[in-house]
Amino acid sequence: MTENKEEIIERAKDDINQSNLIMEYFIKNPKKEIKHPEIVDWVTEEYKKRTGKVFRDPDRGIRKLAQQGQLIKISKGVYKYDPDFVFNRELEDFSPAQKEEIFKRDNYKCVICGKGRADGIEIQADHIKPKELGGKAIMENGQTLCAQHNFQKKYYKQTETGKKMFIRLYELAKKNEDKNLINFCIEVLKVYEKMNINGHIIWKK
Repeated sequence: MTENKEEIIERAKDDINQSNLIMEYFIKNPKKEIKHPEIVDWVTEEYKKRTGKVFRDPDRGIRKLAQQGQLIKISKGVYKYDPDFVFNRELEDFSPAQKEEIFKRDNYKCVICGKGRADGIEIQADHIKPKELGGKAIMENGQTLCAQHNFQKKYYKQTETGKKMFIRLYELAKKNEDKNLINFCIEVLKVYEKMNINGHIIWKK
């Protein structure tokens, strides 16, 4: 059943109120690394007290605020609010001049697929280290991506995509008994483990 206008407006208000409630808790606990269960339990109970309604998906609300740069994601399921970071984050967008320099350096082509303006493809200046993780608006942290790969990076993350690729490559090398490729993949995946990167993606040796 489709929503009517009043229902859509009411749901939008709920989303805003829920986001405000999440931020209220983080603002009361600045620079504290807060795990999901702590904030979820509080906002669920508090939202019920204040509105008499059920807070349907606080996890999604927390993730959305992190994506917007209002919260900092420390690790999986752990976030914090830093007022200095939120203020300074607005200064970390690439200027038009920086974007042009990045495009020029990368020959106006996506560094992943090689397609660019000459092919009629939209290109974008991307932060290699995302702003929400402290990435700076400097040339060294910029790269040219086509619109498609920039979208994919935002949703699939480069390190996660890379680890999954090497796991698949490792499994294929084992199947083909390619010792050199097996050893190569092992060394790469060991670096992921050593640096504790994407530990939630399991590599079965």
